[in-house]
Amino acid sequence: MDTQSAPRGLTRYVVMAGAAGVLATVALAWDRPGPSWVPFAFLAALFAYAENVALDLPSGGSMSSSFMLVMAAAVIFRAEAAPVGVAAIGLCGGLYLPHLRRGEWRKVIGNTGAFGLAAAAVAALSLAYPESLLRNPAALIAGSAVMAVAFFAVNTVVVAGYYALATGEPLRPVLGAMLRHGHLQVYPFAVLGVMLGRLYLDLGVSVLPLFVVPVLVARQTFASYLALRRAHEDTVRVLVGALEAKDHYTAGHAERVARFADYMGRELGFGFTRLERLRLAALMHDVGKLIVPNHLLNKPGKLTAEEYARVRRHEPVSVEILTAIDFLAPVAPSASGEFSRFENVDEERPVEPFIVAVADAFDAMTSTRSYRKALSQSVAVSELRDKAGSQFHPSCVDALVAALERRGEVYGAGHEEDAEHFDQPPPAAGLGSAGLGDLVPDPRDRST
Repeated sequence: MDTQSAPRGLTRYVVMAGAAGVLATVALAWDRPGPSWVPFAFLAALFAYAENVALDLPSGGSMSSSFMLVMAAAVIFRAEAAPVGVAAIGLCGGLYLPHLRRGEWRKVIGNTGAFGLAAAAVAALSLAYPESLLRNPAALIAGSAVMAVAFFAVNTVVVAGYYALATGEPLRPVLGAMLRHGHLQVYPFAVLGVMLGRLYLDLGVSVLPLFVVPVLVARQTFASYLALRRAHEDTVRVLVGALEAKDHYTAGHAERVARFADYMGRELGFGFTRLERLRLAALMHDVGKLIVPNHLLNKPGKLTAEEYARVRRHEPVSVEILTAIDFLAPVAPSASGEFSRFENVDEERPVEPFIVAVADAFDAMTSTRSYRKALSQSVAVSELRDKAGSQFHPSCVDALVAALERRGEVYGAGHEEDAEHFDQPPPAAGLGSAGLGDLVPDPRDRST
């Protein structure tokens, strides 16, 4: 975010969050002893290092093992009755060198406040933990779950507030999305952290260098995961690139369908992993059109029965291509019309194919094609609602309409982003979508 053009109120929020983190730390120090300097300095430095080598995620968050060190500190400094050490270590989360070098002080203070408050919550909970249970593995594991929830909840609330102010998005959906994303990853670190803390109580400062190992191993594991994910993205880009080389409109259509599908997935409460799978399904749903001649895809007039059958072959081909690629195999059903129609729906069937079908139909109706100019959004929405419960999944239709209204976005006639230009101007009203359904007398049925 450009800190020079920060939305009004963001600076005040950041300062308040940072001040709250510092005040919470001071409150924990009141009438209590300070932490031992050797473990405190080591853990604080390692916490800052872990944040500086954190890996950015596509979701906008990051992967770091720093939380593990807060949990270790909770055990170590609970034994010393010095919870201030835990909170003070959390404050070091603001020491991210790229932010400091660029003078992005809002981010520095915001991270300091978020981590400081989250660590203070863990420290406060540790005070209620009987010291006699510190050497009981089962009790430590049970307590780690409670402290992990507290850390994650506090950190997420603070960061969500920052993000909502920075982007102008409503707080509730931002907070909901963040609470659904990635919180399971903190629990293994919570258990590992308290176990390391217990090991310190048994062996003393000599065990501290061992704390470095899980930090480095975790980062390498995260890096391997992201490298695999980039390889998946490259595969998808190659396929989308092939579509674009064949037919620019088809590739642009896939990107828009992916956007609308993402909107619906968020409305329906999908987590990050499921949203990613949905995005892939939407991008790849038309990959089988690589085998369909362009003159059929862009034919302005009615297709013959033979041409219609040839165009329809793209669906099984799409399924075959996606099934043959391991990481895309789970989304293969989304490319088949057999799985996307709502008629006689099985409640156990995944909703993703229905989402893609609604997104596909909406973009087909609100885009100019060779056989018909773009319809208005109101007409497209009316058509979706009219077919909800028969052709389209009602919940998916409602989710798309709600998402568009919340964002204030309008598509269709007069609002096309990149309207295609055709040698023969399309008629204002015409037959269906990509040649599919043009044998049906009612042209409205051609929106799949």
